[in-house]
Order: sequence, then structure tokens, then C-alpha cells
Amino acid sequence: MADTLRWNHTKLYLLDQTKLPGETTYIECTTWQDVRKAIRRLAVRGAPAIGVAAAYAMVLAAQELAARKTELSPDSFTVQLADCAAQLDAARPTAVNLHWALERMMGKARAAAPLPVPQQVVQLEQLAVHIESEDLEINRAMAEYGAAELAKVGRPLRILTHCNAGALATAGIGTALGVIRSLHARGLIEMVYADETRPLLQGARLTTYELMNDQIPVTLITDNMAAWVMKTKGIDAVIVGADRVALNGDTANKIGTYGVSILAREHHIPFYIAAPISTFDVTIATGAAIPIEERAHEEVTSLGGKMTAPVGVAVFNPAFDVTPHENIRAIFTEFGTITSPESRTIHKFLTEKEVL
Repeated sequence: MADTLRWNHTKLYLLDQTKLPGETTYIECTTWQDVRKAIRRLAVRGAPAIGVAAAYAMVLAAQELAARKTELSPDSFTVQLADCAAQLDAARPTAVNLHWALERMMGKARAAAPLPVPQQVVQLEQLAVHIESEDLEINRAMAEYGAAELAKVGRPLRILTHCNAGALATAGIGTALGVIRSLHARGLIEMVYADETRPLLQGARLTTYELMNDQIPVTLITDNMAAWVMKTKGIDAVIVGADRVALNGDTANKIGTYGVSILAREHHIPFYIAAPISTFDVTIATGAAIPIEERAHEEVTSLGGKMTAPVGVAVFNPAFDVTPHENIRAIFTEFGTITSPESRTIHKFLTEKEVL
């Protein structure tokens, strides 16, 4: 399967996910503005992948500033780099990994400020490469913790997932799909049911593409079939990714996830989140404080460039919703599993793992 992104020291190549599965095309990003545009239009998507792309965007910004004929003082360099970071941060307001990666890059820039600008650029590139390689290991660890928990059922599973939380959403094997891949390697996947995920069809276009590529059994369903599939197909678990997790465990994910969690609760099906610690936002107490991105009306009123609704119809198009922690059985992270997530258990977990 094609890599989500590739870096070659002066350019970032991003797989254009808006064209999958029909076409495998890479966008050549030579400026940080190119990366911001790609993040904004979902050419690169998924919280971890957005974070990695943003880290490389900061390297491109640093290289651009360093190449200017007007010599910059180290302080001026840091100030202008911070402005680039702020503009990148505004590209996708819900996905906290974007902010997390930018903060790490700016932390490095501030720490390296006494050094000559060229040396600062080198250190920023080294950190971006580290963030990418780190994501690979995080995915593997998370997948193993999740698979170990679900393997307790003791037989091949039927799992439902929503949106795309796979390799295309990360630099590694994925979050939710990473768990599924690990279960499949153990012979413990009977079938994965993938919601199509309207309005942009990430489940139909991307999740099925990934699973079929890995020869993992997958069945595509429309979003409004999830309840009936739960009732008639013996779903054992629901696993999804996350774009932000509040301190109490409320979780923002692709629009439709909240509804799936309600259906799972009604059918007594355990609902799991797979998310790295970088997706946790301990600065907010509950999901009520998570900003929800609203996107263009055209995503709802048209499909494949063809209008599917009357011209001028009012549209509400939130890109995410928030699943309350009460609906979540556990959260799989790279440091272990948080069962019955709520403020106390999450705070205890993060403190014990020394990541708070």
C-alpha cells in the first residue's frame, strides 16, 4: 500500500487521499503553505498523520526563513516561525495532534534559539523525523494492547468500525485498524464491517481499501445500516479512532461516531477507542470544550461533483461529534489500556505512566 507521506529533506510528498481508491497521486509540498492547504482539504487526514505532516511543514517554514537574503537574528527567526505555526494550527481546529506537533516543534525552536539559524533548521528536521518514526512505534504498541484485550474473547471476532483510523491516518499501521491488523495476525478476525462515513466516505474509500489490500475480511455498509448490522450480524465490538480526548474521556471523532456509540450501548456491544497519548487534551475537562470544525456545504449537497440536493438548501456540516465517556468501554493507548475511562482513571493512568 502507498505511504501516507514521504520526506526528502527539502520536500514533503503527501498521498492525496481525496483521490483514493481510484487514483494514487502524491502532492509535492515545497512550502509550509502547501502542507497547510493539503491538511485543510483533507488530502492528508487522521490526527496522527496531520501531526507528522505539520512537523515537516515547520521544517519547510524554517528552511524558507533561513534561505531569505535578509539575515535573521535567532529571536526574529523564532517569532516568524511561531507565526507560521499559528497559521498551520488553524487549518483543522478539532484534531489536537496538529497542535501537539506544532508545540513540540516550537519548543525545539525556542530551546535552539541561541544557535545560528542553520543549526536550528537541522535540529527541527531531526525532531520532525523523530516524530514520524515515533508514530510507527506508537501504532505497534497500541495495536498489541488492543489486540490483547480483545483476544480474551477467545474466538474470531466481528468488528464494526467508523471512518478511517488506519495506516492512511497515521505514519504507521493505524490506531483502530492497527488493533484490527494485530487481531488478524493472530487469526482472530472473522469480519470487519466498515461504515461508509458520509459525507466524505472515508470508510468506503479508505478503510475498505486498506483492509482489502491486507486481505482482511471486510464488508462495507452505509451509515444507516449500523443498527441493523449490530442486531443481526453478531457484532462483538466497535473500534474507532479519535481526534481529541478530554480529561474525562469524552472523545471527538468523525461525525457519526456518537450515534454508533449509542447503538452499541443499546445492543450491549463494547465500544473501544484507539488513540495515542498525544490525542489526549488534559487542558479541557469534558468534551463540551472540544471545538467542532464545520466544513463546506458542498460536501453535503453534492457527490462526485454532481448536485444531490436543491440549490440554496440550508446545510449543517460538522466534521466531528463527541462520544461521552459513559459509552466507552476502554481506550487503547501506546502505554496500555484505560478501562472505564473518566477523569479519575485517566488522571491516575497518565500520572502512573509519567505522561501527564
